[in-house]
Amino acid sequence: MNYVTTTDGVEIFYKDWGPKDAQPIVFHHGWPLSADDWDAQMLFFLGKGYRVIAHDRRGHGRSSQVGDGHDMDHYAADFAAVANHLDLRNAIHIGHSTGGGEATHYVARHGQPDGRVAKLVLIGAVPPIMVKTKANPAGLPLEVFDGLRAQLAANRAQFYHDLASGPFYGFNREGTKTVDTIVRNWWRQSMMGGANAQYLGIKAFSETDFTEDLKTITVPTFVMHGEDDQIVPIADSAPLSAKLLKNSTLKVYPGLPHGMCTTHAEIVNADLLAFIER
Repeated sequence: MNYVTTTDGVEIFYKDWGPKDAQPIVFHHGWPLSADDWDAQMLFFLGKGYRVIAHDRRGHGRSSQVGDGHDMDHYAADFAAVANHLDLRNAIHIGHSTGGGEATHYVARHGQPDGRVAKLVLIGAVPPIMVKTKANPAGLPLEVFDGLRAQLAANRAQFYHDLASGPFYGFNREGTKTVDTIVRNWWRQSMMGGANAQYLGIKAFSETDFTEDLKTITVPTFVMHGEDDQIVPIADSAPLSAKLLKNSTLKVYPGLPHGMCTTHAEIVNADLLAFIER
């Protein structure tokens, strides 16, 4: 088992597969999951000769279930500890959903200033900001996220099952067949993490404003988003992020759900490879 201990004593679990001299691709997972959510991408790029790395965010998966530090500043610093430990350079960072916020914060605050980053990919990502504010009047009302917290606190196991079997993968759409193994794997990963970390993580992914981070990022960035994303509505995220970034490409996928990295891995992987290799 591979772990890095952060400056505040948190053990962060990570996977590191492939040749150590190959270009590294780093995967940042979404809420409330773990590094396992990237299996389809890690195996694909491992087969292409890349070095692939993914970690479990603090409080998630196999990392320490600590009571504090569940915010984007700590998330980014935690991965910086992994990157420094592995001495990752010329890395491509790929973040999904909350992981897209974490990757953005890491690249802007740590990776790019340290010269460790080559490219960035945001998939169904939460930036620039999800919650409705005076500066973001089109965002989702705070009550939406209060509802998530209430459901998690009342019955986390049922809440996670309903989320995975419904809007996360678009299984609630007419004519879409639910894939039970996908639902069970999502539930398995989610229940591995700590309830407190996941509860506090809702504030981190919904209320963090990544606007200034996006403005400072200069590395080539690929912004990918499913048009039928029911978790992170596209109107409030991908096009706005693409405009704030200095060197971005935006691609919208008609009809694809939030969890498209799993349901449509062959499409996502092909486009990621094309972006990475160009």
